Amino acid sequence: MKTAGHSEATAHRGLELTPFRGLRYDPDRVGSLAAVTSPPYDVVVRPDGLHHLESADPHNIVRLILPQAATPSARNERAADTLRRWLSEGVLTTDPEPGLYVYEQQDGNGMLQRGIIGALRVSDPDEQVVLPHEDVMPHVVADRAALMRATSANLEPLLLTYRGDSSTTTTADLIERTADRPPLLATTTEDGFSHRLWSVTDPDDLAAIRSDLARHQALIADGHHRWATYRRLRTEHPSPSPWDHGLVLLVDTARYPLRVRAIHRLLHDLPVADAVAALEGHFRVRRVEVPLAEALDTLADAACAGNAFLLAGDGAFHLVDRPDPGLLARTIPADRPAAWRTLDATVLHATLLEHVWRISEDSPAHIAYIHDTAATVEKAERDGGTAVLMHPVREEVVRDLARQGVTMPRKSTSFGPKPATGLVLRALDL
Repeated sequence: MKTAGHSEATAHRGLELTPFRGLRYDPDRVGSLAAVTSPPYDVVVRPDGLHHLESADPHNIVRLILPQAATPSARNERAADTLRRWLSEGVLTTDPEPGLYVYEQQDGNGMLQRGIIGALRVSDPDEQVVLPHEDVMPHVVADRAALMRATSANLEPLLLTYRGDSSTTTTADLIERTADRPPLLATTTEDGFSHRLWSVTDPDDLAAIRSDLARHQALIADGHHRWATYRRLRTEHPSPSPWDHGLVLLVDTARYPLRVRAIHRLLHDLPVADAVAALEGHFRVRRVEVPLAEALDTLADAACAGNAFLLAGDGAFHLVDRPDPGLLARTIPADRPAAWRTLDATVLHATLLEHVWRISEDSPAHIAYIHDTAATVEKAERDGGTAVLMHPVREEVVRDLARQGVTMPRKSTSFGPKPATGLVLRALDL
């Protein structure tokens, strides 16, 4: 299918979702679909989670999204070789005709999420079509770009959200009707989530979805680095080309609200005792000797009154709150909206990391970003570092800042549930 050129795309406002021939596992060639899936690459807790996924099935998708070798170039070449081999062996097969894919996730607690997977036109920030809300780390974008170049594939969909309304129900109604049909695939992953996937190939349905979504803009819920990668790779290929589009999952949060969780920090070389000592005179610090769940409740209560964090790594929790107003005034840029200046992530990065602890947020050797709360605490205790546990930001704050063009500090939020990686891929040379 011919894609729109950059000049044509610039004139087109709104989301433009294009069908593609999905690349999917042949269930007869793998142990189970659940055993070959993975969370998104940046959610896999390495090395424990990586080893677990690699041992789940020899064809687990983690071998493509997080290939292991001695050097970056060797890792990417290994992923490309693995992808080519799985294609030649029929482990991965291409769907016979282009389509969009309705995707459903459901847990055992009443949570149901449905959305649509397709190849979205990559747009520039000034178009205000796809709104980022977080900064990105250049080295991660470079890493993802090198992997996508080597494999010539979008290996996992980004999670984007839009807000449907009463005048644009075509896509929502089609998703609901499609979910009544037998799916292409259905599986339940070890986290208890069930996943179902359907293809939509009817030309009238595809045209209706395209028209409906053209009225909307989207917020990046998960995948800022991959979206930045899409934008970089688009500039490297003359248009029109398959690189003009990137794989996404679009979810209407008016119908299916997402959960918003925090992303925590692990400070590798900072023992808790040193972290606490450096806070004297700058923040109030109280030792909290309760289980993790109760400590998080304490953090939530403190966050209602202002900036608050929970430190861990020495067998206890330390509630950090009530920052010195003078310190905040000296360390936080004053040329941003109040909603940005008062974010916990802003205070953490501008005040705590840069000023108090003197830790560079750009160095993977000093700081890691981990989604799982218990895993962050366990790794800090095992390695002698400091876990900084965060309280989540409300979705409306995220969206309001994004509409103002204001990006939050990197890794400020974790929207979910995230799509499982490995259910459908997009090869750019097919």
